[in-house]
Amino acid sequence: MVRTPARAWVVLALGVLAQTAGTLVVTAPALLIPYLHANGLSLAQAGLLASAPTAGMVLTLIAWGAVTDRIGERVVIAGGLVLTTLAVAGAWLAGDDTVLLGVAFLAAGMTSASTNAASGRVVVGWFPKERRGLAMGIRQMSQPLGVTLAAVTVPQLAEASGIRSALVLPVLLCAVLAVACAFGIADPPRPTRKRSPTAGTSNPTNVTSTTGGTPNPYRASGFLWRIHAVSILLVVPQFTLSTYGLVWLVTLGWSTSAAGLLVGAAQFVGAIGRILVGSWSDHVGSRVGPLRVVAVSATVVMAVLALVDVAHLPAAAVVLVVATSVTVADNGLAYTSVAEAAGPSWSGRALGAQNTGQFIAASAVGPGIGALVGLVGFAGSFLLVAALPVLALPLVPRADRSHD
Repeated sequence: MVRTPARAWVVLALGVLAQTAGTLVVTAPALLIPYLHANGLSLAQAGLLASAPTAGMVLTLIAWGAVTDRIGERVVIAGGLVLTTLAVAGAWLAGDDTVLLGVAFLAAGMTSASTNAASGRVVVGWFPKERRGLAMGIRQMSQPLGVTLAAVTVPQLAEASGIRSALVLPVLLCAVLAVACAFGIADPPRPTRKRSPTAGTSNPTNVTSTTGGTPNPYRASGFLWRIHAVSILLVVPQFTLSTYGLVWLVTLGWSTSAAGLLVGAAQFVGAIGRILVGSWSDHVGSRVGPLRVVAVSATVVMAVLALVDVAHLPAAAVVLVVATSVTVADNGLAYTSVAEAAGPSWSGRALGAQNTGQFIAASAVGPGIGALVGLVGFAGSFLLVAALPVLALPLVPRADRSHD
């Protein structure tokens, strides 16, 4: 087994923290839904405001990935966090003005997207293939950890003191991590520039960049397109629970603070699950095999949630924790698969495309599921969402592809 340099683990830790901060920023608006709804917005309107950060991410993810491919991870992560700090500070200034708040949340999503493509690319660059499942599983902890942090702080602070108090932690965390990442992250070694295969030349300076000398992986096969499509379908159950899990519990009679703590605990369990699933994929030497199992499991747990709601079963807390853990488990598998198939010269853009597809779907979850709950209730909504992983199953490729 290839030895993993110690610096890789430092970079991984900073990457996790950076994206945790970004996830906190993106998730906070969703956890303001109970506050916004109690202050006059409909559930669909509050969901639309909550989707502003994910819509912002959609606009910039591929661009951030391309910038990362060109100038490196450190500048993108640290610089992106500086911009995110400014955007969240703008949301703090907007206060209860929903229009300005929506614009600031949109800007925060656009800037925080920097941590997604860059932090994933830095993992692929620093870790050997046989450790990437574990490393990417650890990196993918950042999303549930960010949701956990948001769940245990945002609803309670908003309910007690308003929106501004709920945004203080995101501002401070992004500012501190911008400095830490600027000094602590090192760009991974890049592949040696290749000589041009042009015949009839002996000029040693006639070289092409790794990007220019590497075939476009999207043209080589449909593998990346299929993984992107699978991830779009599987992200809907994940964001349904992270956006409306707290609201669902409140409708069952839970207090906002108790529901927030449970959602946070569920996300933390999901973070551990991502590490285990990533390690499992390293052990079996496959990303797509475990991905298929996760898709089946996601259908089952969403159907069980629907049953719990319609039958008023007392197991809501346990089932929500299990469902949250299962529905977040696919991200690391798909992310690692995309990075390996794309190769080092294309991974930034491919990971940007991966996240773009996911966040397009995630942006629709806020207003879409909010409206759906108004029409068919939570049980009907959970059951309809359970059908999406079934649609994803035939799209999962039969075998992995790797550029290594």
